[in-house]
Amino acid sequence: MMNANWRGYRVAAWVGQALLTIAVIAAISQGNWQNALGLAVFLAASLAFVVMDDRLPTLFDFLFVIAALLNAGGWVWGLFYQRGPYDEIVHAFTTFAVTLALSFLAYSSMLTIFRQHKLLYLLTITSFGIAIGALWEIAEWTAGIVLSTEVIESLNDTIIDLIMDSLGAAIAALTSLWTLQEWTNPSTAVRNKASSQ
Repeated sequence: MMNANWRGYRVAAWVGQALLTIAVIAAISQGNWQNALGLAVFLAASLAFVVMDDRLPTLFDFLFVIAALLNAGGWVWGLFYQRGPYDEIVHAFTTFAVTLALSFLAYSSMLTIFRQHKLLYLLTITSFGIAIGALWEIAEWTAGIVLSTEVIESLNDTIIDLIMDSLGAAIAALTSLWTLQEWTNPSTAVRNKASSQ
């Protein structure tokens, strides 16, 4: 039975790493050094998550790599600037994936305590994710000034991004709660170790 620590997620994450490396090479071949640098940062960050083996459920590694690939598509092939909801979907999914991984790392010493306080856990993880989304918007605004490029289209764009970030954070909290219960349950902890090997 698949769980949050299924070994197949780790394999898929490594395949995603290979695809992300190809995206970095594509950006370099296009001569788009800003995209290549941004993608290289996502590649390094996702590699760090994948290498952390037992500190995160393998599902979280896989989801982070997917978020990196979605951002790669947006930057390398300009999907962020096309008509449609691509930017909004990527905002929600990236916040979802980053919140899952970082909150699990940040609160790992308190996971067993949170198991008994589910509402507090949901509020904590959602708030953590919303803060990540707000910091991302500040980074986008700063990048627009430093790089003299239009990263943020308008105030409406920023508000919609924050709404999508909040949605991603809330879904991350629910997913994290499910994983928390599986991760801290003594009977599944043994299975998690076995399935990740």
